[in-house]
Amino acid sequence: MTRVMVFITLSDSGIEAIKSNPELPKKEIEFVNQWKQENILESFFISVSKKDAVLIFQNVDETRTKELIEILPYFPYMAKIEYHNLNKQF
Repeated sequence: MTRVMVFITLSDSGIEAIKSNPELPKKEIEFVNQWKQENILESFFISVSKKDAVLIFQNVDETRTKELIEILPYFPYMAKIEYHNLNKQF
């Protein structure tokens, strides 16, 4: 089974902007919850520092995954985004 893993790092200034706007995290989690309900987001991890996140998508290709990431409210604050195509073994 194919998956797309997305590794995201927020910029330092982005973290400050997010902290100063409490509506941003609420809007962000709405997307995450919607994707989970639609069965396209398999896993979601946030680092302890809250600077990094790992999302594992299923049932979508890398092109669609990139489109989804680009609509996130946090997208303008992302310093680094890596996409990795994976085959799930178990």
